[in-house]
Amino acid sequence: MIGEDKLIHFSGYERGQPCTIVLRGASQHVLDEVDRSLHDALCVLSQTVNDSRVLLGGGWPEMIMAKDIDKLARKTPGKKSLAIEAFSRALLAIPTIIADNAGLDRAELVAQLRAEHRKEECNAGTDVISGSVGDMVALGISESFKVKQAVLLSATEAAEIILRVDEIISCAPRRREDRM
Repeated sequence: MIGEDKLIHFSGYERGQPCTIVLRGASQHVLDEVDRSLHDALCVLSQTVNDSRVLLGGGWPEMIMAKDIDKLARKTPGKKSLAIEAFSRALLAIPTIIADNAGLDRAELVAQLRAEHRKEECNAGTDVISGSVGDMVALGISESFKVKQAVLLSATEAAEIILRVDEIISCAPRRREDRM
């Protein structure tokens, strides 16, 4: 017992040996969410073990990509530049969401990140503990390359599908009836 909570503690297993994780929850819904979260974490862990490459975290990869994509948009003529700029803005949503989830001022943090990323060799990302921009190398904040790659590919494919559907489906305008 810790306070009013009952806990189960397993001990005596050796490193590298299989172990059991016992999940408890106040309701089946809570238990299902805990199970899903644990499953997601174990999937990320297994992907990281299979491919140990990591990126800096805290929105750093998205800021780097957005900066380079903005440069490409300025060089691209015509309507394509608008689509490229939209992709850059979509990438900036990730640092914004990180700030939102931490209860921080997203506009201020993203503006600070943009200013930091104008410098060469920048490692700046969102430090949710201090509520400011921090050096992701110094803080040791990283994320799995494989997971980041899967997220970006899935999002890009979803956007392409939406664009294709928009090109394929065209409807005649609805007839309006005079109601007088």
